[in-house]
Amino acid sequence: MKFEHLVEINDILNPIADFLTREQLWRGLVMRADSPKLFVPHLDEASIIDRTEASMTRTLRYGNLSVTDTVNFVHLDHIHYDVPAQGEIPPSSLRMVIEEPQPEHLFVRFIYENSASAEQDQAEEMYNEYRRSAYLEADIDTIRMIRELAEAGRLDTPLN
Repeated sequence: MKFEHLVEINDILNPIADFLTREQLWRGLVMRADSPKLFVPHLDEASIIDRTEASMTRTLRYGNLSVTDTVNFVHLDHIHYDVPAQGEIPPSSLRMVIEEPQPEHLFVRFIYENSASAEQDQAEEMYNEYRRSAYLEADIDTIRMIRELAEAGRLDTPLN
């Protein structure tokens, strides 16, 4: 299954809307990787196993389920989450790409992919519709949380 959608960040046609800068948006997306419990309420634990300037490896625990992923950063451009196959979990990925078709008109494109074949996608279409809906809602919540963090001033200073 491949699913992608855009979330508008700054509505340039609304002069009274609160705008995020590209840097604030970037810091918020990085914070989602660094501190996922802020963004995922049903996440029980998150541990960063390894961290460099350009990537991190984490383990996330949801009840009895643990998932290890790798997150790669391309500064101010995109973040790529890669989940390798583990146990009964098939490989999958999420890419969050910042797009700016005109100055200050920011969007985030969310791109989800898994390793399912076309036949598997067809057989699981009902579940895939649910997944797409859940992804969309989670991504809108991510942007809502980034806005709240920006309002609180938590995205105004460079990340460590």
